[in-house]
Amino acid sequence: METTNPSNKTYLTVRETAEYLELPVSFILEKITEGRIRAVHNGEEYLINKEQFSHHMEQMTKLKKFEHEELFEPIPESYDYKDED
Repeated sequence: METTNPSNKTYLTVRETAEYLELPVSFILEKITEGRIRAVHNGEEYLINKEQFSHHMEQMTKLKKFEHEELFEPIPESYDYKDED
């Protein structure tokens, strides 16, 4: 079975969408049913235009970058405050 690269395609299957978004297939199907993910049914399977996730992917990239920066930010030296009492 040949594995296709979702990054080169405009329309993805439910499984490919789940991999692309790093979410479970059941979650993708639930959101299609709710109408929160737009999809067309070609008689066999749902096809999903991946462009609708561009904002989500941008936000996830920013979040991962922020988390990485926070993780490797040096800890500042603590100040030694003396109690004057």
